[in-house]
Amino acid sequence: MTTAAKLLTLDEFLELPETKPGSEFINGKIIQKPMPQGEHSRLQGKLSTAINVVSEPSQIAYAFPELRCSFGGASIIPDIAVVRWQRIPRQPSGRILNRFPIHPDWSIEILSPEQSQSRVLSNLLHCAQHGTELGWLIDPDEETVLIIWPNQRVQFLEGDALLPVIEGVELSLTVAQLFGWLVL
Repeated sequence: MTTAAKLLTLDEFLELPETKPGSEFINGKIIQKPMPQGEHSRLQGKLSTAINVVSEPSQIAYAFPELRCSFGGASIIPDIAVVRWQRIPRQPSGRILNRFPIHPDWSIEILSPEQSQSRVLSNLLHCAQHGTELGWLIDPDEETVLIIWPNQRVQFLEGDALLPVIEGVELSLTVAQLFGWLVL
């Protein structure tokens, strides 16, 4: 006689202790993210800063690195979660909440060498199904960016192609400029 293992719910997953690096919960599975390496860290830091420089002063949006977002029965940690200013969860005092029970408005993933492109793309498609306006899958090895739109249309960009951003964010960046940040 076999017994089926009890599957965790999202709420049960969220009660588990955090792991380092963080673990995600999608399609009933717990998957630990890989530890970021040099290229990943550089792109994440530069891109978060570039977005925040143009969007935070005018309170358009904010780019959060490694922010857990729990929505649609999943809990994911995009490398960068950009949330429109008015949607940032806050306490009655106005102070930011620690838990974000919402989808990001723009989800950015940077592929690590040992990471499954299919799994990361699956996270971005989950975001698109639940209200995310824009997704980027950055592949440093190929120097390409896959763009995921709300209707789950996927677009492939490279070279001098201008990267799309969410409305209101005044950032003009090409794929080549993005990967140019890897040269110190």
